[in-house]
Amino acid sequence: MNESIHSSPAHAVLSALGWLYLRFTGATTRIRIANAADGRRVIYASWHSQLALMLYVLRDRGIFALVSRSKDGEYVARILRSFGFNTVRGSTSRGAAQSVMELVERGRQGFPLAITPDGPRGPKHKVQQGVVYMSQKTGMEILPVGVGLSRKIVFNSWDNFELPLPFGKAAVVYGEPIKVSENDRLEAKAAELEEALNALNEKARLLILS
Repeated sequence: MNESIHSSPAHAVLSALGWLYLRFTGATTRIRIANAADGRRVIYASWHSQLALMLYVLRDRGIFALVSRSKDGEYVARILRSFGFNTVRGSTSRGAAQSVMELVERGRQGFPLAITPDGPRGPKHKVQQGVVYMSQKTGMEILPVGVGLSRKIVFNSWDNFELPLPFGKAAVVYGEPIKVSENDRLEAKAAELEEALNALNEKARLLILS
């Protein structure tokens, strides 16, 4: 938990700068929250492209999040920890089973979890079944979250990552919790979550225009 797999001056400096930027941007952004869900023991789920703002919104809650073991993932892990998250290192290709089971154990211990269900490599906006499996094994509900940003840079990456710019507006819309029972089909619940996330993102987009 919270280990640094890669360590270099670049990781230390760039991660600190990233945290400072997101902290400043979050503090100068007018964030509108719809259907607030503070204090709930859930699995937060939002698209990978919206990770930057969600780091600020969900800060200092002791949430456990899955982060890639790659060198790029090291930057994300350090920023997460600076925002008060706990990290489990793994991915869909390296250390997958072990990392998912560690998250399941943390959920059973009472910690909230956070997942980007189309990460770390996509396809964009396609829910993978890992988050549904974790919900089924922990008994925790999945809480879908949509995000809208008025000022942002959209990167030419697989997820079209959205970096919020300072002094803008943002909307964060929480949906209805999704419960996964032992008898539910994982693919059906993944499709339900995918539909919910897309609908919430549209609601968030409209909110920043109002």
